[in-house]
Amino acid sequence: MNTENQAVEERSWSKPKLINSAFLRWTIIFLIFIYIVFAVRSFEINVDRIIRGLDRAWEMLYAFLQPDFLARQSHIFQGVLESITMTVVATTLGILFAIPVTLGAAKNISPLPVYYVCRGILVVFRSLHVVILAILFVIMFGFGPFAGVLTMIINSMGFIGKLLSEDIENINEETLEAIRATGASWPQLIIFGVWPQISSRFIGLSIYRADMTFRQSTVIGLVGAGGIGAVLDTAMGRYDFNTAAAILIVIIILVLIGEYVSSAIRRRLT
Repeated sequence: MNTENQAVEERSWSKPKLINSAFLRWTIIFLIFIYIVFAVRSFEINVDRIIRGLDRAWEMLYAFLQPDFLARQSHIFQGVLESITMTVVATTLGILFAIPVTLGAAKNISPLPVYYVCRGILVVFRSLHVVILAILFVIMFGFGPFAGVLTMIINSMGFIGKLLSEDIENINEETLEAIRATGASWPQLIIFGVWPQISSRFIGLSIYRADMTFRQSTVIGLVGAGGIGAVLDTAMGRYDFNTAAAILIVIIILVLIGEYVSSAIRRRLT
């Protein structure tokens, strides 16, 4: 019996080590530790600055506990309205412009040259962070919501195009082959073969994108691209923390409402 137990233990499986050499493992750990130490030292952490920063943090926190909605109510209302307008326009145009790029970026329904061009466009759009895009457009077209709308159109195209093209590549190929066998044209293939399989996903992504676009409009305003973020940046620059607290509360409430509505709609679609 003992012999059988020993045989079972010998045959028991154990996860193989990524690096077999113990010396090499400990050497790598030591080098990582040394790197972290030097990296932290490069931050030039100053205790006096931390103490002064904590004092300012308590001052801001005290002001945030007393939000002022009335002093700049017209600016807050205008900023919220601008963000909502930017969201609707950017999401709508971004989705419309994304459709041809999305279809071109799906390998199973597009010629290879078109596929590579559209994939390259999506890679470029997705590689640029929304804040970087906003800064570029502000430099080119000046401060205001126009730069913000352009930023979110490009970002929406990258988001929708990437996810939806992958969904198209994963649809039922037998359906496409059956439609092709009837002699259907490419537009007919899209309408009768592709759209029925991705329609729910497309609507869900569009709703989610609208919610994401509103949240982004509050961020890009900090670099001058319009929206409620620009009003928040002005309040913070004036050290008007009471108004800034009111703006943050408004943003949080609107984001929560948008999140709840978009989630409810997506649940109804699935």
